[in-house]
Order: sequence, then C-alpha cells, then structure tokens
Amino acid sequence: MSFDITQYLLAAQSPDAKVRKDAEAILCKFREENLPQYLLSLSVELSNDGKPIESRRLAGIVLKNDLGAKDSSTKEQPVQLWVQIDISFRAQIKNSLLSTLGSTFREASHTAAQVVAEVASIEIPRKEWPELVGSLLANMTRQDGSPSLRQATLETLGYVCEVISDENLVQNEVNAILTAVVQGMNTTEPNPEVRLAATKALYNALEFARTNFNNEMERNYIMKVICDAALAKEAEIRQAAFECLVSIASTYYEVLEPYMQRIFELTSNAVKGDEEAIALQAVEFWSSICDEEMELQDYEVPEIGDSSVEHSRFIEKALQTLVPLLLETLLKQDEDQDQEDGTWNLAMAGGTCLGLVAKTVGDAVVTLVMPFVEANISKPDWRSREAATYAFGSILEGPSIEKLSPMVNAGLDFLLNSMNDENSHVKDTTAWTLGRIFELLHSPATGFSVITPANLQKILAVLLASLKDAPHVSEKVCGAIYFLAQGYEDAGPSSSMLTPFLPDILSSLIATAERTDGSDSKLRSSAYETLNEVVRCSNLSETSEIIVKLLPAIMTKLEQTLRLQIVSSDDREQQGDLQASLCGVLQVIIQTLSSAEETKPIIMQAADQIMVLFLSVFACRSTTVHEEAMLAIGALAYATGPRFEVYMKEFYKYLEMGLQNFEEHQVCAISVGVVGDICRALDDKILPYCDGIMTHLLKDLSSAELNRSVKPPIFSCFGDIALAIGEHFEKYINFALPMMQSASEICAQMDYDDEEMIDYGNQLRRSIFEAYSGILQGFKNAKAELMLPHAPHLLQFIELVAQDEQRDTNVTKAAVAVQGDLADALGSNIKMLFKDTKYCSNLLSECLETDDEQLKSTAIWAQEMIRRAFSDSS
Repeated sequence: MSFDITQYLLAAQSPDAKVRKDAEAILCKFREENLPQYLLSLSVELSNDGKPIESRRLAGIVLKNDLGAKDSSTKEQPVQLWVQIDISFRAQIKNSLLSTLGSTFREASHTAAQVVAEVASIEIPRKEWPELVGSLLANMTRQDGSPSLRQATLETLGYVCEVISDENLVQNEVNAILTAVVQGMNTTEPNPEVRLAATKALYNALEFARTNFNNEMERNYIMKVICDAALAKEAEIRQAAFECLVSIASTYYEVLEPYMQRIFELTSNAVKGDEEAIALQAVEFWSSICDEEMELQDYEVPEIGDSSVEHSRFIEKALQTLVPLLLETLLKQDEDQDQEDGTWNLAMAGGTCLGLVAKTVGDAVVTLVMPFVEANISKPDWRSREAATYAFGSILEGPSIEKLSPMVNAGLDFLLNSMNDENSHVKDTTAWTLGRIFELLHSPATGFSVITPANLQKILAVLLASLKDAPHVSEKVCGAIYFLAQGYEDAGPSSSMLTPFLPDILSSLIATAERTDGSDSKLRSSAYETLNEVVRCSNLSETSEIIVKLLPAIMTKLEQTLRLQIVSSDDREQQGDLQASLCGVLQVIIQTLSSAEETKPIIMQAADQIMVLFLSVFACRSTTVHEEAMLAIGALAYATGPRFEVYMKEFYKYLEMGLQNFEEHQVCAISVGVVGDICRALDDKILPYCDGIMTHLLKDLSSAELNRSVKPPIFSCFGDIALAIGEHFEKYINFALPMMQSASEICAQMDYDDEEMIDYGNQLRRSIFEAYSGILQGFKNAKAELMLPHAPHLLQFIELVAQDEQRDTNVTKAAVAVQGDLADALGSNIKMLFKDTKYCSNLLSECLETDDEQLKSTAIWAQEMIRRAFSDSS
C-alpha cells in the first residue's frame, strides 16, 4: 500500500480543527487496517533526516504510545499487538529504529532510544532479540561513530536496563554494557552529553552489576568513575553521579566501607556549596544509609552461619560530622516553603535525614543536636528559630523516653509561647513539633505522658487560639490536637482530663472547617479528621450528651450542602469534598453512639433522617463522596441491625452501582465491605437481594478490568453472605466454590519474591479461608454434607499454606480456624479426610506454642472441634 504518512502527520497538528480531525481519522483507519505497515511507516518517518521535524516528532510520540503502556496493568495489550506482527515486519521496524540512533535530529534519536527499549521489554524476555546488545555496543566502537550516536546508544542501553530484568542478560552482556557505560563516563570522554548519558545509563544498569560489585578490582574502578563524575564541571553529570551513589547505598551497602571517606567528602562539599538539586541527592545518600541500617537493626541477631549483610554502622561512625552538616541545611529554608504544598528543599531534606539518623542511633543524637537548638531558638533571625524548632521536632523518634522527657518537659512551655511568634514559618514548625511530641510522648495508657492536669489547660488554650492563625499553621495545629486526643484512647480514667474541654474543642474545629481562606490548603479535611478523632477517643460515658448535640448539627450541615448553588466544576468539587468530610463525621458519631446501650437509641431515632441524607448525596457524582457515604451506611447498618431492612429497597440501586464500578475500584471495594455489614445486620432478611449481589460479585471476580485488590474482599463477602442466609447459599455453591478453588490455585503459582505480591497473596489466602469458614458455618445445621466433595481441595490448600514460611499471622489464624469449622460442620465425616493430614496437626502445634494469644486460643478451639468430631465417630 502506497501511503504518504508525512502529510497526515503534519495535518494532524494543524490549527484548523477540521483538517486535524480528518487527518487523525485517516491515521486511525490506517492503523486499524494494517498495523504492521502503519508502525513501519512511523519508524521510517522518524528515521528519515529529510522529513520535516514536526512529522518526525509526532511519528515518535505515536510509536511510543502504541508500543508502550502507561502502567503494568495495561502492558499486556501492546505486547499482544506486537507479537502478532510478522517477524519480517518487526525486523524492518527494529532496524529502522536502530538507524535513527545516529540521526542528527536529537529529538528523533532520543525518541528512538525510548521505543527500542519498549520493544526490548517485550522481546528480550521472550529471547527474540538476542543481537540487540551486540548491535548497540558496536555503535560505541564504530570508527565513524559521532558523539550523538554514542549519546543515543548509551541512552538506549540505560532505558533497556530499566525495563528488563537482570535474569534476561548473561554475565558477558552485563560486563560489555558496564564497560561501554563506564568508558562513556570517563573523564577522558570529551563530550559532556555522552558522559551524562553514560552516567544515567549506569544508574539503570546498577541492578545488573552484582557480580561486578563482588569483584574488588571492578568495583574499585566503577566507584572511582562515579566519584570522578560527582566532581564534573557540568551540574547535570554531578547530579546523575550522586543518584548512582544513592542507588548503590541501598543495593550494595555491604561493600561500601572502603569508599565511605571519599563519599563523605563528596556529599559534604555538595551539601555545603553545590546547586540544590545536587545537594538534595547528597542528603538522600545518607537517608538511604539510614534506611539500610534501620533494616539491619531489625534483624540484629543473626543465626549461626548466617551470611547476611554485616552492619557497618556508617551513621554511628560519621555522627560527629554528619549531624552538624545536616543541622546547617536546616538554615537554608525557602521564604514560601510552608505555603506550597509538596515543596521539597534542602532544609526539609536535611530535617528528614536528621529524623532518620535519630531513629538509627537513638540517644547519641540528642547531645549533638541540643546545643544547636539552644543556640538558635531565641535568635532574632526567624531562620535560626525555625531551624532550631525543626531540629528539636526531628529527633523525637528514636531516642529513649528517659533521654527525651527532661528536655521535652523543659521545652514544652517555650514551644507553646512560640505559637505567638511574629513569623508564620516558626509557628508552622512549632505546631508540627507539638504534634510530634503528642504523637510520640503522650501515651497515658502506657503510663507516660508529657501532658499533665497542670499543663493541659494552657496547651489547649494555645492550640485553640492558634486554629485562627494562617491556614497552613492552623492545619498543623489540627494535627497536634489530633494526636493529643488520640493519646487518650484506651487511657481509662485519664481520658476524663479531656472531657471538660470537649465543647470548646469541637466548636473550634467546626469553625476552622468553615473558614473560607483555607480553600487551597487541606484545612477543612484536617479539621474534620481531627474532630472525628476527638469524638472517637473521648470517654463516652462522660461525653455522650456533647456528642448527641453534635449529631443534628452535622446533619444540618450535610443537608445544607444539597442546596449549594453549583455553577462550575470547582464548586462541584468543593461540594463533594465537604459532603465526603461530613459523611465521615457522621460515620464516627454513629459508631461511637451505637457502641453503648444507653446511647444506641439516639441513632435508632435519627436513622430515617440520616439515611435520607446519605441517599441524597449519591446524586453528587464524586468518588470520594460515594466512598464515605458507603462507609457511613455500613456503620448505620451495623447500628440499626434488622431494622436496616426498611432502607434496602431504596439503597439497593446505589449498592449495585458501587459493585459495578470497575473504574473507581475503591468504591467497588467499599461497596463489597458494606454488603458484609448488611449481612451481619439483616441475617436472612438479605435473601431477596442475594441473587443480584452474588451475580455482581461473581462478575467482579471474572473481570480482567477490575483492580485485583478488590478480589480478596469479595471472597470474604461470600463467607458473610453464607453465614447470613445459611442453607439458602446452596444455589450459589456451584458458582462460588470453583472461583475459590481457582483462586487458591493462583495462590500456589504466585511469585513470592515480590514484596507486593507477598502482601496480596496473604490477603487472598486469608479471604479464601474466610469464605470457606462462612460457608461451612452457614451449612452446619442443615446441609453440611454439601461441603464434603469440596473438603479435599480445602485440605490441599491448607497444606500448601502450612508449608509457606512467609504466611502472615492472619493467614495462619484463618487456616487454623477453617480446620475447626470443617470439623464442627462435618463432624464424624472428617475422620477419613484427616487421615493423612500431618500438616494440620503440625500447624496446630505451631500455633499452640505461639506467644500470640489470639492465635493460640483459635488453635485451642480448633483442636477441641477436631477432638469432638473424632470422638463422635468412634
């Protein structure tokens, strides 16, 4: 097919909307009718230095979009499209892309490097492009090779290393790549763009270099080249070199000892005098070292013969010079740093690193930091006062209470007075520091708190007055009140200390949430979150009357949001945020008042009005509102019990919408959770809605579109439904059980080297056990024999889980509980089933010897159920 793609690529960028639309339609038709030719035409356009820059640029963008995926969940689609293309076409496209690396148009070679990596990410794991690395390395040694070709080739090597796994390359290829990259970084390389591309490529190739880092000579050379690059006259090269050092800190911590003196000098000089982007990376290096050493401290007692990483205590050794270096960074604040959400600067990085140092070395940091605090806390320059306060707040986690309490008790009054400082940055940091003190050093339940009956009144007077300060200060004050209230949770008589102040706290927080000057900050949501925590942690027997009065006030506010005039998308967004916050407050009030028999009737009385409000906010098309309203309805269902039935007919259509919401999977997950709440509230009165609910849940499980995180809650929900409707679950068993068995087989095939996968696998396994438990208990009194054919599969699943040492406590508990449920439901039938199940008794024995009381009591109960079933059979 003869097709001049150039004219259509140019027309697709026309300012004339009709010309643009027509061109896009023609390109789209070409793509649909002949994808191989379309991709080849794009790659040829990109590679042709005689074509217009504009058409080449768009060709590159389209190629990248067609062959790449924005995230891992959509990666499979371009993979399938590519592998279905004839191999000869693919070869032409790849050759065209590789030739583009030598283009004089920098943007074309840069794009080609990215597209080559996209193709490599598909083909190299499938062993379909074995010659790629060799072709790229040949570019580096070509006699006629230009600096721009070497630059583009190094970029390509970096991108390829970023998208493939170290298992996809043999060691010879890794060695050759590292050789080319390190040569490109060398000070003898005259072209700075080549050096920069090489340094960035090394960053991506470091994961592959394990063998090379184990070889002292090779390691020395790599480290020398990186350290030399950290001194390059070009700032971009210096930054890329420090990024390599940050990566090495976490990847190769165990071999860093010989280089630490040099690295300290480099990082120290960068922090003191280099550009901020480079100084930030230098601080990040020490933060990474802290992370590594904290992890090593968690596993401090190695087994005999354990060859795990040795703890080199770099932070401890560098402490005397590192801490003063970090304290200096705290004085480099930006004028507007508190107002800008998400600002990250050297002062913030230094404070964060100082906090990590405190967690790493504990008490030793205090004596190094306090002289700085005392010297700067009263200086006329605001930067000094703010830095001193930030330093003080940063070291509150790590050192012992014994070390911290004298200085915190001595400094608390000073900090409270600093909330009246003339500078808003100082007040902002002081409020944050007070929040840290209340979070970390205020725990009456454990017998220690810096808050006493003598100072509480002053603390609250200062905090409530400061809620009227600038929005960014007020937001931090909300955080301080949040942690102050949280400290009184489960504190027994101590929680009474807060009771007299509750009306003032609640009214101040509501007034703060209503402020109109905080629209750009998170002030409103912070105020409501804090109000929720104050209500949740209050002493209900003393504060019920106050919370009862709060209920109609919040309901009125929610009702008022329904009448707001909406004229723009901003108005709609603000309405949604406010409704979400108010639904959250109502959820907490419902949970709190319904937790005591004396106050539960208040919720029962207001339930009709509350439910009308919740149903009304579903009309607002906001994900956040739907999430919060769903959670609040779940709380109301739990509070009202069987009476919730009267709301089901009206509510069911919104529940269905939630269960079908694949795009906003959090809404779907919460809707699944609410089904469980309703099952517990209604028992078999939920039966009329079960066909619809089960249909949606089974569709959700079968969907490839739905985020996988929703699937474990669905299995748990099967258990809730079965418990509620008992023998009526029989009609769903032939649909639900195969899904559960299929999921248990997926668990067996999961890659448990991946931390994220370990978490997901644990959630999935636990939920499958919960489903089995609910179904077994539901059938126990009438149709237990229905589960007999499925019991062998369940026991196989228990065996699989029992053999896995990475299972978490919740999975173990669920596996043990389901054994008890199996015995309880099937009775004497289990004798044959349990005949060759030594793994079951081993698992029980393991749990009977644990220190976890909940796990132990579950195991005792399960053992008793099994004993009873065996004695029934004899």
